[in-house]
Amino acid sequence: MKRFAVFAAVSAAVPYVAAHGFVSQVIIDGQAYEGNVPNDHQGPSPIRLVSDISPVKGATNKDLFCGLNAALAEMVVPANPGSNVTFQWSGGAGQKWPHNTGPLMTYMASCGSTSCDKFDSLDAEWFKIDEAGKKDADTWIQQDIMNGDSYTLTLPENLSPGGYLIRHEIIALHLAVTEGGAEFYPSCTQVQVGGNGNGQPNQTVNFPGAYKDDDPGIFDPSVFDSGATYVFPGPPISNLASNQEEVTPEVSSVPFPSGTAVSAGTGTGKTSGPSATQSSAPSASATGSSGNSGSSGFSPSSGSNAQCRLKKPSASNSSDLFVVRPRHLSRVMARLLHHSS
Repeated sequence: MKRFAVFAAVSAAVPYVAAHGFVSQVIIDGQAYEGNVPNDHQGPSPIRLVSDISPVKGATNKDLFCGLNAALAEMVVPANPGSNVTFQWSGGAGQKWPHNTGPLMTYMASCGSTSCDKFDSLDAEWFKIDEAGKKDADTWIQQDIMNGDSYTLTLPENLSPGGYLIRHEIIALHLAVTEGGAEFYPSCTQVQVGGNGNGQPNQTVNFPGAYKDDDPGIFDPSVFDSGATYVFPGPPISNLASNQEEVTPEVSSVPFPSGTAVSAGTGTGKTSGPSATQSSAPSASATGSSGNSGSSGFSPSSGSNAQCRLKKPSASNSSDLFVVRPRHLSRVMARLLHHSS
């Protein structure tokens, strides 16, 4: 196994010492919701506002649940079992996400009888619905996020109706060769799930509590070794997500744009080029449940609710290609590779 030189790992981290980021937009079934720049509330949003673009450090940090000093968001927005949810990451000062090493993981937690705009996520019981690691021996899917791509996943098909937090997280591992070096970037979005599902997760965890600083996948001395196996931290994928029906992707004559990747690991997500232009001053005209101020902004765009769909380019980015976004692509590809071998 080829081992990258230590100085290469160090030099890879140097340009990013002061560069971090946050979730700047969430799209649910084609409806876009803008987030605010950290510590700069401009209008209502379902994305809980964090105080800084810096990472959460340490697996016992109280901010590990939703990000640095995360505030309750004003909006609770609609979703359904099987909804497509897209996350767009941004860096500070209008830059792209700056890191390329480490996993993306997504959890959900029920808000119970409390409206999610008033729910204290320190009380949340989280279950994992998606995880994405490497796309090949040496390249992480996070590299696509660094290139400016968004990440799309599918909510479990049998979710019980009610309010939920969706906790989408990047763990940056460029400093993880030292214990305590991992950088956590969690973000929480408040949704109200409809439908008539009745599924219940078989395993839940708390944040902090789900991770330890010396867990494999958090402390990772081999993270820069070519072909090294990555072990996802936290619980396994929930029974709600792991038992979803597999769907064969539709075929399009339009190629995927550069940067689109098949998700590695056991998750169902995939990356694609940016689907909307981030607004630095989100609209305050959105409707939603009233809650605590100090959260994020919102800018809607029309879309359709479909399992396998062509995603239209936004008006502000009309040069985007139509993109096929099949559900459960990683599992289908794994099956095809198995049959072809």
